[in-house]
Amino acid sequence: MKQGCPKTCGYLDARSHHRGDACRLSVASPARVAAVVGALMLTAGAAFGWGPEGHRAVAMIAAQNLTPEVRNKVQAMLTPHETLAAISVWADDIREEHAETGPWHYIDIPLAASTIDMEHECRAGNCVVAKITEFESVLKNKSADPAERREALEFVVHFIGDLHQPLHCADNNDQGGNKVQVIFFGQPSNLHAVWDGGILRREKQYGEQLATTLESRITPEQKAAWAQGSVADWALESHALAVRVAYGRLPTGTTPDLSDDYANAALPVVEEQIEKAGVRLAHLLNEALGN
Repeated sequence: MKQGCPKTCGYLDARSHHRGDACRLSVASPARVAAVVGALMLTAGAAFGWGPEGHRAVAMIAAQNLTPEVRNKVQAMLTPHETLAAISVWADDIREEHAETGPWHYIDIPLAASTIDMEHECRAGNCVVAKITEFESVLKNKSADPAERREALEFVVHFIGDLHQPLHCADNNDQGGNKVQVIFFGQPSNLHAVWDGGILRREKQYGEQLATTLESRITPEQKAAWAQGSVADWALESHALAVRVAYGRLPTGTTPDLSDDYANAALPVVEEQIEKAGVRLAHLLNEALGN
């Protein structure tokens, strides 16, 4: 798989081939660019996964929880100035050139389900649960080609983040909320896009600031508890949050109007899921690359 893809724009909906027009805005005024990009981020529908800021926060939290040995091994897989955060959005960047990877970002567990039917929801292993396990195996294989292990690292870093976005693990015959049109603080959007980045962006914390804030709240007891369970268990946990909060707190109406009540219920879920993803990514890498 090619790794020379552009990394500055083109983050794609994992369930769609559509992309925003932000890459064609260079001749517009800065104010116009900001306005159009802001609208695209609300309406593109899962255009950014967790959003670059969410994925990078997951990776930064993970980096703080690696053992010294594994931290060195991870750095050896990267170029000298690369970090886990820098590679955390690569799997979105390549989506256009490699459409076959689209289903790898999510698993459509029906809203009414309480278990995962891998035969129906992960056919031929094309879902986020199976791919995390597959690429974890590559990381564990010390004799694997270094380029393949590097690629496996890039996928795992991103997919652990995706797994913790509740609407990447739930479906109500609506493409994980992509078909649920909503109004989010006065702007047209869809439910999936709101969870991907809309809620988090309202907090106006990004990158290292966001990761530092979230990391500072995680207790040792939480780290130990969150490291328990399997990838499938974590997916079902995300699914339960989608049922209870993402869908369960939706106001009634043809086009639900989401504002403070909804955002205040969703924000703690979003933040804790990013925290859990960071801790669990570190746990997975420590297990795969340790010894």
